Amino acid sequence: MKIRPAQNDDLGAIKALLAGNDLPSSDVTAELLKDFVVAEDTNGILVGNIGLERFGRDALLRSLVVTEAARDSGLGGNLVAQAEDFARNSEVGELWLLTTTAAEFFRRAGYVTVDRAAAPDKVQASMQFAALCPASAVCMKKRL
Repeated sequence: MKIRPAQNDDLGAIKALLAGNDLPSSDVTAELLKDFVVAEDTNGILVGNIGLERFGRDALLRSLVVTEAARDSGLGGNLVAQAEDFARNSEVGELWLLTTTAAEFFRRAGYVTVDRAAAPDKVQASMQFAALCPASAVCMKKRL
C-alpha cells in the first residue's frame, strides 16, 4: 500500500470512490486535490483517500474513504494521521469534520463531539456543512 499526494488525474477515481460509498463528491474539484492524499494498492488502484479544506487556522477534514477490501488494515488511521501531519505543517490549529457513520473511529483518534454551530463561520459556509452533509451528521473537532 502506497500513500501519496493526490494528482489531477486521480480526480475521477476519487469521486467514484466517494460516490460508491455514499459520500459527497460533487464539490471535490481539481483545486481541492492539492490538500488530498490517496492510497493505492500494488496495482496502482486507488483504495482510499482523505482531504483537507483549509480556512486559515481551521480546516475541514473530509472525504475519508477506504474500499471494503482494504478495511481493517489500519489504512483509515494512516490516512487520518497523514492528513493531521499535513495540517500541522500547514499551521492549522483545529480540524473539524462531519460524519454519519464513523464517529467512534474519530473518537479513538482524539476527536470530540461538538455542536455544529460551534464550528467557525468559514467552515460552516463550506459546501460540506451548508448543503452536502445532513443535519443529522455528527460534528467533531480536534485541536492539533
